Amino acid sequence: MDLERLKGYYSRNESVMAATFFAAGFVFDMATVGRIDSWATMAQQVVYLAVIMTALLQMFLEQGAPPREPAGFLLKRWYYEYRSPLVHFLMGALLNLYAIFYFKSSSLLVSFGFLGVLVVVLLANELKRIKSLGLAFKFALLSLCLLSFAAYAVPVLAGSIGLGTFLVSMLAGCVPLAAATWRIRRARPDRFALARRQILVPLGCVAVGFLAFYLFRLIPPVPLSIPFIGVYHDVERTEAGYRLSHERAPWRFWHNGDQDFIAQPDDRVYVFFRVFSPARFADHVQMRWHWKDPARGWALQDSIPIRIVGGREQGFRGYGFKSNYQPGEWKVTVETIDGREIGRVYFDLALAPEGPRSFKTELD
Repeated sequence: MDLERLKGYYSRNESVMAATFFAAGFVFDMATVGRIDSWATMAQQVVYLAVIMTALLQMFLEQGAPPREPAGFLLKRWYYEYRSPLVHFLMGALLNLYAIFYFKSSSLLVSFGFLGVLVVVLLANELKRIKSLGLAFKFALLSLCLLSFAAYAVPVLAGSIGLGTFLVSMLAGCVPLAAATWRIRRARPDRFALARRQILVPLGCVAVGFLAFYLFRLIPPVPLSIPFIGVYHDVERTEAGYRLSHERAPWRFWHNGDQDFIAQPDDRVYVFFRVFSPARFADHVQMRWHWKDPARGWALQDSIPIRIVGGREQGFRGYGFKSNYQPGEWKVTVETIDGREIGRVYFDLALAPEGPRSFKTELD
């Protein structure tokens, strides 16, 4: 009786329940997310994608057929009764995972914008005015999940990033749904026109969107991320690690090093960073120094290429320094060779005459 009441409540509040399952998937994945290059994490996503794709293709083939009473053993009956919320739950888990990865790999604005688009599209699928579009939105979301997975899985396997790797990842992400549509055309030619509208068109639109975002450098450079970046008076490599020297006041606990940099004569400004990249990954990044011109805004002052090698748990450690500078606001960005930003740090630089000072050191 309790189960029947639960089913009745679900049918009366389907839209709310769908959003709840979506949110539950977010919370679930926040608690279980691992490293981006973890084979277990990648295998988990493959299973999720396979379950979602199987369920949606079953729903597609059942369109227009009279509803049937699920038969067979209990697990099978439950699957047919609750596969729609299951799809929402698994999509929520996947989209949350990709939002986390993208959040770590780029600026806050791009990451939150990406996540916002995912939430809006999924919730729009529950509005009555566009619900008549049926499975098209769900296949669009599945396309988004497939392409998001491929966008980072292929670089992890290839050990590098770039335009060629991105295009291969987009092709790989399109293969599952394209192959399913080809199979439908062979086995059910009467359904091919519908498959083209509900599967191929959403897939094509999402793929074009990905390409446009990449062209405008709005796709974060997964699988790279910067867990740490800071400004220092000196960076020294020792057998125990990198010794970082700064004179930051203790109350500025939110700063990484000297983000209020007081430069005396002959000082250098060092920027130290850690770039996380998967094992077997080897590529180049560039450190770009910008000074804020009061009249023209941010002006590029220098660009330093740095080769990175992946595999270290806390990330590849690197640094750059600048000897010629002027007072004012500064920004240092770490970017891929094609100009996609991985991380940044801001600092204010002021000049001071030579005098006594006491540096504190940290070991990284």
